[in-house]
Amino acid sequence: MKILMVDVDGVLVHGRPDDGMPFATDLERDLGLPLDVWQREFFKPYWPDIVTGREPIEPRLTAMLREIAPHLEAETLLRYWFENDSRLDQTLLDELAVVRKTGIALYLATNQEHRRAAYLMEELGLRRYFDGIFYSARFGHRKPAQDFFRLATEKAGAPPEDIVFLDDTLENVEAARMFGWHAVHWTAGMALKTAIAPFAAAAVTEKSR
Repeated sequence: MKILMVDVDGVLVHGRPDDGMPFATDLERDLGLPLDVWQREFFKPYWPDIVTGREPIEPRLTAMLREIAPHLEAETLLRYWFENDSRLDQTLLDELAVVRKTGIALYLATNQEHRRAAYLMEELGLRRYFDGIFYSARFGHRKPAQDFFRLATEKAGAPPEDIVFLDDTLENVEAARMFGWHAVHWTAGMALKTAIAPFAAAAVTEKSR
């Protein structure tokens, strides 16, 4: 293992900072926007193109709000979303920092549009812990597409067999393995040391030959 790729939502980030509940739990109460309406009018028709970088998020969000929630500005909704979907697993981050000190490069590998990707790295501070971020809007492909893993591998500058990947979505894990990465299906309560132990041991064995 020379590179460790880590998913964001469901692995590093778990909902609202105070209680870990989904970010939209009180959306209608706080901003007057029903979640089911937002999902129907925005996420269902437009999200596939936004999360793969085919179009920016702001124009579509602004147009939707003009129709269904004219009292609400797009920037207000984006800020609410990002700030309420930002509870970091500090234990995992501390464990990752130890791994990074051994010389293993750390990257985020995630399905994100451009605005939240920037928020994660800059405002949430993940740049301190990771060497970079590979995300779907940048690549034009989202996990589990093989092109996502191909592009991430090219950008990382390492062969697939040198990469280990943590993701909470089994479909993504299986797709990564198909491409040639080593991948772990991350679940609640899992310890990083245990998850990557087989690959760390393999690396030690290889060096001793």
